[in-house]
Formats: sequence, C-alpha cells, structure tokens
Amino acid sequence: MPESGEAWDDSGTAGGSGLRAPTLEAPGVFVPDEDADNVGIAIQDLEPGDLIDVGRRQVSVRVAIPAGHKIALVDLAPGDWVFKLGHRIGEATAPIEAGDHVHSHNLGVRRDRPAAEEDGRGGDAGAWRPPIAPTRDHFLGYRRQDGRAATRNYIGILPSVNCAATVARLAAVAASVQLAGTTGCDGVIALTHDLGCAMVEGTLGDELLRRTLRGYAVHPNLAGVIVVALGCEVNQPENFLTGSAAQVAHMSIQELGGTNATVTALVQQAVAMAAGLEEIRREPIDLSELTLGLQCGGSDAASAITANPTLGIASDLLVAAGGRVILGETPEIFGAEHLLRQRAVTPDVARRIDETMAWWLDYAARNGVVLDNNPSTGNREGGITTIWEKSLGAFLKGGSSPLQDVVGYAEPVVEHGLTFMDTPGYDPVSATGMVAGGANVLAFTTGRGSVFGSRPVPCLKISSTTELYTRMAGDIDFDAGTATTRALQLDRGAKLFDAIVRMASGEPTKSEGLGFGAEEIAPWRVGAVL
Repeated sequence: MPESGEAWDDSGTAGGSGLRAPTLEAPGVFVPDEDADNVGIAIQDLEPGDLIDVGRRQVSVRVAIPAGHKIALVDLAPGDWVFKLGHRIGEATAPIEAGDHVHSHNLGVRRDRPAAEEDGRGGDAGAWRPPIAPTRDHFLGYRRQDGRAATRNYIGILPSVNCAATVARLAAVAASVQLAGTTGCDGVIALTHDLGCAMVEGTLGDELLRRTLRGYAVHPNLAGVIVVALGCEVNQPENFLTGSAAQVAHMSIQELGGTNATVTALVQQAVAMAAGLEEIRREPIDLSELTLGLQCGGSDAASAITANPTLGIASDLLVAAGGRVILGETPEIFGAEHLLRQRAVTPDVARRIDETMAWWLDYAARNGVVLDNNPSTGNREGGITTIWEKSLGAFLKGGSSPLQDVVGYAEPVVEHGLTFMDTPGYDPVSATGMVAGGANVLAFTTGRGSVFGSRPVPCLKISSTTELYTRMAGDIDFDAGTATTRALQLDRGAKLFDAIVRMASGEPTKSEGLGFGAEEIAPWRVGAVL
C-alpha cells in the first residue's frame, strides 16, 4: 500500500474498465471515486478520534478500523446502498454513522436487489484501443508437429480415474529419476485427480470430467501423454480420448497385471517419449498463439487498486498483440457482470453472461448457499466484505478489451481476444478448467499470499503489495504494489506483460522451482457421487 500522503492519479478510468482510478482524499484514507463513494479505504490503522478530511468537512473516526478496511463517510440507514470504486458493493444492514467501520457486521447483499441497473447488452465494442502499444510481437516457444504452440516440454501421465492415481505418481517419480539431467524435457508429471468413477454417465459432472481430461490429453505443453486406466471404472479412456486425442497412448493396470508391471511399462513409455525432446529447440512464435489464463486468490483491499488493474493492462497488451486471454471465476463477477456485459461484441455473447449467472444463482440456491458466501476468511480480514466488492476488483484482471466469447468449463478457447470461461471461484478448479481449455500460461494475483502452481502450464504470481512481495519472496514473481497511480499501473502493466512473455519463453517461475502443479489439478465436481 502507498505511504501516507502519496497521491493517486484520477486522470481517466482504470484501463477503460468502467472503474475510476482512486484519488487520495486525505492522509490515511482513500476515496476511490469522490463523486459516488460513501465509504473510504483506510490505508493505515485508524483509531477512535482520528480526524479525516472529506472534501470540505472532517469525519471523526468512531471505532478502531484496520488498514484496508472501509470507513463510512456519511450516515447510512438500513437498506441504503454502499458505494466503493464508483459502484454498489452492498447495502447497509444496520444504522451506520459517519466514521463507523463498515464491514460484515453492517454491510451485506440481498439476492433480490441487483448490483446495478440494466445498462447495456453488448454490440458496441468495436472502437476499443489498448491503453498503450505492446512492445513485443513474439515469444520463444516450441512448435509441435501439428502446428500448436507450447511454452513447456513435459511428459504427462494422466489417470482416467483416481484408482490409477498412485500408479501414475509412482511411475512419474521413477521416470524422473531415469531422466535426471536429460535436456529438453521439463519433467515427467502425474496429472492426478480424485474423480472418474461413481459418477453417472451422461450427467453434467461426467461431461465436465471428460472435457477436462481431453483438454489435458491434447495440451500443447505436454510433448507426450500416457493415459493410465484401472480397467473397470466408469470413465473409460475411450470416453474422453476422442477426436485429436484418439492417438494418445493408454494402458490398463488390470490388463497389464497390476501395479509393478504398469509402473514399469509407464516408465519405459515415458523415457521413450522424452528421447526425442533433446533435439527440439525454442523458436520465435507470434504472440497470437499465446493463451493467458487469469486467476486471483487470497485477495485484499489492495488487489483492486494495484495488482488486478496492473494485470488488466498486461491482458490488454496481449489482446492488442493478437493473443487470447481467459477471464473466469464466475462467482467473482457477481455484482460486476453488468460491466462485463457492456463489453460483449454481440447481444448473443451478452445473453450468455446472463444465462451463466442465472445458472449459478440457481446452483447456489439448490445447494443451500448464497454467492455472497464467497469472500473467504482471509478476504474479509483484508477488508473485503461482500462478493460484489470482491467482484469489482477481480473483474479488473480482464482489462478493457471487448468480450469476444463465453465458453463452458474446460471448453476450448478459440477466439482471439478476451473470452469468459464459466468456472468456480476456487483457484485450483478454475485454473484446471483454463488449462484444459488451452491456456499455455497463467497469471495469478494475490493480496494475502496464495501459493499455487499449475504444471504443465507456468504460472506467474503477482503481489498486491510490496510488503507481501518481500515477505513471500520465494513464492511471488512480480511486485505490483507500487502501481498506485494510473501512470504507474501502465508502467508496471507493461513490465508485467514483458514478464509474462519471458515466462512463456522459458524463464522459470517461483512455483515451478518449488515443484508446484501436480496436486493442484482439480476438475470441477458437480452432481452426485454414488
């Protein structure tokens, strides 16, 4: 967070996203949009009796307010809208006096009150221009024989069912020992998961799993893939090895005679696949063949002010260079979906946003929850109260470019530009869907300090504060904490774009060095397990 007295630049909107860049109203408190907001953001711990300048008057702090949390600038009655970043983040659930702490005890959302009025259904996104011009037009990647572009060279062992997960892991470890020191191969990884049986064929959950495994089986970052089945499971390999995946090698534990025989066969196959990788060299590939998945986890109040707008700039630069960007985490656009809908290139794309959100509201209700359950304990400790508030920050990762397409979970992303993928907000499940959909790089912002990796896809971790970057230096790749003005967001966004291209070109990330990425594969579990 910026030091007390450091100013925010309010010249223009935050990346053309519809959210205004914050302005410093007085030392100690930010008022992101002084024309609309009725709460400010404490940038340092506030104590009772502290005086805060708000326009031409002062507000006296009534109670202790932690840094990053909200302070009421005016009196609010129950039912009054609370505005932050120029948009509604919920309603007062109890009387609030100017100077009060505004948080879970007096702020909430109701399902029967929309976050915003109907304000656009797409079709007017043709005049978009990036905030700055991209400085790169290619990355150094691997060109597969079928023409696809890769950013890494892994050998993957993919179980069709959890019953084969341990065999896959044992084989990956053994093959890695044999291939130690081999150039050209980034490793042998077991792509384990906990599904594949006790699911009814033809259901939504069954289809999501098949779609996910098919996406991993044909992922360009896997130079070779071996599917290992138990043999008797519901999810037989032929269920998802269709189309271009039909030629993927596969074997059955039961047919081969058990664990030891299968591990031996898998190791032999993996070593044979890795043999030819020593001759493969990286080559210049146009950025139009880069697909970037966007994630945020462990958000705090600074995420919407520094890291997410900065990633939004980098996203816009990749779109301007012809690449693909995937925004997801559907529960985390709840309350900001009207802003995304405005950017849809056609009314049909806008309609699919509405249909997706309607499904989620029904899905939550059928399971006895509300979408406002989404902000986690860490989110709330960091100052985020409602899902609408969280969504306004999460939405900024997608930059300002037109919304070209809406796809289902783990469906292939084919349109150049920005695509919205319907995923849960839970990071491993969301990232798994994006990888299955074709993302060959990921960028992940965090304010509280999430640890995450996503092999076979490299993942760049971005901090919302310099303090977090320093404290978790072994996990965080990029510091966005200094991006406290629109000009600095542009500068740091350009540098982040450059870091993403370097990652795509082979520069290792912190999570890769730590070995993250196998346990984090988590296909979306929907429906009954029988």
